[in-house]
Amino acid sequence: MESAGGYRPQHTLPLRVEALRQWRRRRTLVMGAVLAALPFVLVVAFAIGGEPGGGRGGTNRVTLIDTATASGANFAATALFVSAGFLLVVPVALFCGDTVASEASWSSLRYLLAAPVPRARLLWSKLVVALAFSLAAMVLLPMVALAVGTVAYGWGPLQLPTGGALAASDAVGRLALAVAFVFASQLVTAGLAFWLSTKTDAPLGAVGGAVGLTIVGNVLDAVTALGSWREFLPAHWQFAWADALQPQLVWDGMVRGAAVSVAYALVFFALAFRHFARKDVVS
Repeated sequence: MESAGGYRPQHTLPLRVEALRQWRRRRTLVMGAVLAALPFVLVVAFAIGGEPGGGRGGTNRVTLIDTATASGANFAATALFVSAGFLLVVPVALFCGDTVASEASWSSLRYLLAAPVPRARLLWSKLVVALAFSLAAMVLLPMVALAVGTVAYGWGPLQLPTGGALAASDAVGRLALAVAFVFASQLVTAGLAFWLSTKTDAPLGAVGGAVGLTIVGNVLDAVTALGSWREFLPAHWQFAWADALQPQLVWDGMVRGAAVSVAYALVFFALAFRHFARKDVVS
């Protein structure tokens, strides 16, 4: 069957059009505002509660939070630490889990396909934009935290809890590496949310399912009886980015964690494309 003259499947639903559509969504603006507000909340909390680590009750162990007010770099690292475990999971699940399911819930999905936008092209555009927004969310938080922390606590080296320090210029690069790993570690959540988004017409179901299963992974990782089996859980490596904030950069944990997450993500992305290609779209 020949296509209409001038019709180019690869030119349908351009990325800039999809990005603009997602940018105008209220949930995008709300999520951006929440992430940008967190550093200000932390500054207020430290101002009210005093120096972090003051209530350690006699223990000499120093944590990343204890050094939060040492410099802007320390504050950015602390903001990443307190948010990486759960808060940064939410925008990934939201952007990837809401993107297809919301179209179905609005009964606009079938009209997009009738435009005609090929199914693979539609999914590809939505996936790329969802991942781009997820990465932007992860970059936004430490960038705002670095700016706010520098104003509040000054520009200086990153004081390491284990002792020593990283020069401010080196610390920025290490923080960027940490953010890159956090994004890679969240690809499994993105893949799961995206797959669920192709299977349901309820956006909250896709988003909630991805967040819920991520929490289950964290719970299973806490079960020490599983032993080395926990290394196959993406949650087991979620804080491996801390190896980037060491005097000597350690790659082992980050490489293994990224490999596990990407492997799971590729499976979920493949399932999403396979299911959507065969799905009877009626909404």
